[in-house]
Amino acid sequence: MATLEEITDRIRRGAAASGASVGKTIKLDLKGEGVIYIDGAQVSNEDAPADLTVTISRKDLEALGKRELDPMRAIMTGRMKLSDMGLAMRLQPAIQSLFSKAV
Repeated sequence: MATLEEITDRIRRGAAASGASVGKTIKLDLKGEGVIYIDGAQVSNEDAPADLTVTISRKDLEALGKRELDPMRAIMTGRMKLSDMGLAMRLQPAIQSLFSKAV
């Protein structure tokens, strides 16, 4: 399993390579293992307020990225929590892209 630093670096490289911005800030809260804060191409481990916070374990984040875990199943079983479901639905393609970069 990748470390927080490795996952952060993968997402940072992916965000920089895509050049696309979702226009909102996203925080991945890895349940006590740290956070990954995404603001466009800027990716850090700063624990700052975000438009959308996704709370998920590092293991489940990697499973989502590998498409071994269905996002809706993760939400329904409590393995993933979203601070704003409506915003998450609008940003779903961008969020899935972030998850895929984490692996």
